[in-house]
Parts: sequence; structure tokens; C-alpha cells
Amino acid sequence: MYEMIKSIVASLFGKKGILLVRATEKAKVTNLIESLYPYQIQSELIRIGPNGDGGYLVPNDLDGIEACFSPGVGNISEFETDCLKHGMKIFLADKSVEKPNFNISEDKYDFLKKLIGCTNNNDFITMDDWVKLKCQSENSELLLQMDIEGGEYNSLINISNSLMNRFRIMVIEFHFLQELWNPYYFNVIQTVFDKILQTHICVHIHPNNCCGIDSRFGVEIPRAAEFTFIRKDRVEIKNFTYSFPHKLDYDNTENKTISLPKNWYKST
Repeated sequence: MYEMIKSIVASLFGKKGILLVRATEKAKVTNLIESLYPYQIQSELIRIGPNGDGGYLVPNDLDGIEACFSPGVGNISEFETDCLKHGMKIFLADKSVEKPNFNISEDKYDFLKKLIGCTNNNDFITMDDWVKLKCQSENSELLLQMDIEGGEYNSLINISNSLMNRFRIMVIEFHFLQELWNPYYFNVIQTVFDKILQTHICVHIHPNNCCGIDSRFGVEIPRAAEFTFIRKDRVEIKNFTYSFPHKLDYDNTENKTISLPKNWYKST
């Protein structure tokens, strides 16, 4: 009996005592990556925010967007102030800070001291309830800019289809993408991306050089990356983007520069 138990433990944990989990099938990972290949559309990409962390590339299709909802408040809020200059109302939410780092009067923005998640309580609020609480109109066009350090999966999987369709543009930083090799995390990550791709297409990916590249099984995956999506009905012309980085891309940190791996976009 002892030898049997020893054999089972060895098969699960290996020689170094590390739990071994069967990796996600390579084909599943590469198929998901290929579904996210960025497209070039009729609207050029412009940069909103600073030339560094906190700045993002979005399609130049901002006219008529009523508001920017921006969960996750960092030390830099130039993206939101640029949205204000484009005529948008700006709504921010974050439980971990007292208020945004703005040099503008408080009547120019709305801040909710809560985290965005999949439920409502003293600490969390769902995206749907946040928008319903703050936005008078039920049909206006919105922009989503989300950087919530891994909480994006729970938050996005919980968004209603009606709210998803109101976001003309979505800029989302996805974290822990190397966990695509973990079958349990893969299912969650795939579900979130599949949900987004029902209504939107990807138009840009920028790897955050904070965390480097994970290389396994001949596949390179940025551990964190910023994705830009636009709703499908805003697209008249689309062709794959064949070259990265974009001329308006900048490093997020002083770490070594990394480029989007070639397996993340269409080759010529």
C-alpha cells in the first residue's frame, strides 16, 4: 500500500514536489491566439494618453461616444483626461485608492470607490450595475478602458450582452496570459475572449514589457498585454495587420523592450 501511495504522489507531484497539471492542448492555445489576430480597419489608430504606461491605441472613431468607463485607477490618468477633451464624460472606479490622480476639478469626473467584479457588495460592483447607476441613457455609445490586474476575467464574463453592445471601443489589459497552458484557466480565458469576439474584433495588441514573454511548446505568449477591440458594426473595411509594433507603441516600463510575438498576428 505504501508503495502504491508513493507512486501516485510521484505521478502527481514529480521529483521536485511540484504539482504537475496536464497542459492545455497546443492546438487549443494556438487556435485561440489566431482568433485574436489584429485587423487593420478604415479608421487609423491614434494614441490616447501618455507615451508610456497609461497610454493606449484606439481607432479614430470617437465622435458620438458619451462616456468612458475606466475601472482601475493608477498613478497616471492622462487617458481619461484625453477622453474628456474628446467630449466624453469620465467614470472611474477603484477600491484601492482614495481618488484619481487628476489635475482637474472634481466636477469634471465621477469616482466610485469600489472594485469591478461579478457581484455587488461593499467592495465590488458589476459593470452592468455601475453603468446603470451612472449613465442616464440606456442606448448611448460607450468606451471601456479596463486595467484591473487580473480581475478582468470575472468582470467581463459577467457583462450582459446588451451592455457589451454599447461599448463601441474596448481597451483591456489582460494579465496572466501564460496561464493559457493551465486547462482550468484556459477555459475561463477562452470564454472571455469568445464572448468579446461575438460583438467585437481585435485591432491592436501591445505586450506590456513589465512581465516578459512566456515560451513553451514553440509558442510565445506575453504574460500581460493591452488589447484594443472595436464593435463589428463600426467596421467597413478590414484586413489583417502584418507588422508590429505600431509606430505609436511605447514601452510601459524601463524593463527590456519586447515586441508582440509573431505567432500573435498574421504573417504575410
